[in-house]
Parts: sequence; structure tokens; C-alpha cells
Amino acid sequence: MIASFSEERFPLRVAFGTAGGPERRTDIVRLSNGYENRNQRTRHSWRRYDAGSGVRSVEDLVAVLHFFEARRGRLTGFRFRDPFDFSSAPGGGAATVFDQRIGTGDGEARVFQLVKRYGVDDDAYVRPIGKPVPGSVRVGVDGAELGQGFSVDPSAGTVGFAVAPMPGAVVTAGFEFDVPVRFDMDHLSINIAAFEAGDIPSIPLVEVRP
Repeated sequence: MIASFSEERFPLRVAFGTAGGPERRTDIVRLSNGYENRNQRTRHSWRRYDAGSGVRSVEDLVAVLHFFEARRGRLTGFRFRDPFDFSSAPGGGAATVFDQRIGTGDGEARVFQLVKRYGVDDDAYVRPIGKPVPGSVRVGVDGAELGQGFSVDPSAGTVGFAVAPMPGAVVTAGFEFDVPVRFDMDHLSINIAAFEAGDIPSIPLVEVRP
């Protein structure tokens, strides 16, 4: 049976040249007095990409073709590295253990979800991170980095402690992460002659909730 999601990552050399980013869906109604009533349909943004802009060679095309077939087109989701946003560091630099506050201890909770904040204070958007890069997650409690006593589930983006953090303890984390996506097409059209003439194929990807 084919899994609905594969932990395999889209070819990195193609991902680095990809165009795309977050999408919001907002309903806007203009009222008779000139004001607008605005509401968002969903709590979280969704990301869309076109990986075609990252294809620079015939070898890249072949790599995408093989990956597309292995994922059965739109059937199976997979990991994708967003070239613009893949680190917990606010400025997109190297991750540190103090980058993101992921929770506060209460003496009972032992599992915490990785998140990334965009903005500050009450206006910040808190994005759940479900696909951290294995081996990249660093965890701290009250300003001290931990070397043991915790585990990370890279398929769900959770941190589990052997012993629950004490009440009031601030839990932080730093990490790199991928975006769970799928192909947004079931037909991959490739024309070598057109590609060599500068015609870049469209390879749409859309974020999913695995």
C-alpha cells in the first residue's frame, strides 16, 4: 500500500531555485459606508511553489521525473526545503537553541510542538512546524541547552521530555525544517527541445497537512 506521505525530500538543487511562498485566503466585503469587513477563511497560511524555475539542466529534469513517478503524482506528499524560509532563526540565519519559545512547563506536560513565530507580541503569527530536519533540533529549558533527556519526532515536529519541565520553566528550541507538500498535477509535461530553447516547465507544488 502506498503511504499518503513520504519523508523523502524533493531534490535540493532544484528546490534552491524555486519560486513561491505563503498564501492567505481573505474574504472582503465593502460596506455601504465605505468601510470593509475582512475575514480570513483559515487560521494558517498555505504555501505554493513552482519548482520549474529551479530546473537548470536536463539532469534536473530527470531527477524531478524520477521523484514525480516515485510519489505517484499528486498521491503522495513529501518534504520540500523552502529556499527562503527553512530556519527557526528570526532572520533566517543559523538556528540557535534560543530561537523559538515552544512552551512553558507545568510539571505534567512532556510533549511540546515545534513552532515558528512571525512578528512580535499579540500580532505574531505562530506557525506549527511539523517537519523538522532530522538531527537539526536543539532544545533548551530556562536558558540552558539540553544534551539529553529529550527526544524529537521529525515526522510530527514534537519534542518529548523524559521528565516534564518544572512549572514556569521556559522551553525553547532551534531547528531547520522542511515544508510538507505534494505535486499539484498528475501530468508532468517535459519537452527537451523546448527546455533547451529556454522554455521552463511548470512544476506546481502545494503545502499539505500530513
